[in-house]
Amino acid sequence: MSTFATMPPLFSLASKTAVITGAAAGIGLEIASILVRQGAFVYLLDLDKEGAEAAAAGLDAKAGHHAAQGLECNVADQVSVAACFARIAADGHRVDHLVNNAGIGHVGNVLNASVADLNRVMSVNVTGVFLCAQAAVKSMVADGNGGNIVNIGSCASIRPIKDRMVYAASKGAVLTMTKSLATDFVGDGIRCNCVCPGRIHTDFVDKFVKKNFPGEEEKNMVRLSEYMPQGRMGRPGEIAALVLYLCSDEARFVTGAAYAIDGGIWGVDHPKLYDTLHNKPHSAIKSKL
Repeated sequence: MSTFATMPPLFSLASKTAVITGAAAGIGLEIASILVRQGAFVYLLDLDKEGAEAAAAGLDAKAGHHAAQGLECNVADQVSVAACFARIAADGHRVDHLVNNAGIGHVGNVLNASVADLNRVMSVNVTGVFLCAQAAVKSMVADGNGGNIVNIGSCASIRPIKDRMVYAASKGAVLTMTKSLATDFVGDGIRCNCVCPGRIHTDFVDKFVKKNFPGEEEKNMVRLSEYMPQGRMGRPGEIAALVLYLCSDEARFVTGAAYAIDGGIWGVDHPKLYDTLHNKPHSAIKSKL
């Protein structure tokens, strides 16, 4: 018999339970889909109850068995998060994997952002990660069998983006929280890593363009795509594939890491990043030599 034939399948999540926030659509649903495909039972948490339940039903249909459950969850609310994780425990599932995907954006700098904007974004992007990680870690340490957390950060977690101050601050916090979780619980067999996407083509992008550039949608979709060093936006499935790796046993030596998956923003010195093809030096920073 071939040695390859006796090897276990790569990236198997058979008998594992995963919890994914913001999973009714977009990147979260793609993550849920690929984890189910690899054998996991998945809880889809989302503020949109009907959307989460419909998405779970769709995954059941594709899998041919009960493989997913949609639950309403406001990740920024401690009571809501506690209720969801209590339901998961009552169903007889331990949390093997948590994917903190739920998040919201904001466009603006320190002059045109408000305290209300800051509080709104931080409540979801930071408090939400904190509350869900807290609940998941409690489940993971209860039986001493370890676990895994993947936080969805942003390219803004590791590199500034113009007019994204509030959003960048929240995603910077996500990256730091990731490293803290990895450090605090490495001895408990719990891994935590951060995925840092660039611009990904989802319904959110389509709605953003439609709202902000009515009548010029196609032109601005091209502009947003060409901004990326590779000349295109990423796809949700590409993010999901990286999350699958980080959830798998093949990544068991990986913790506390930040993975840029951004078409070259982090790794390429690209003039599109700061529009340097058109910028002129301000008089205050011109060389006087």
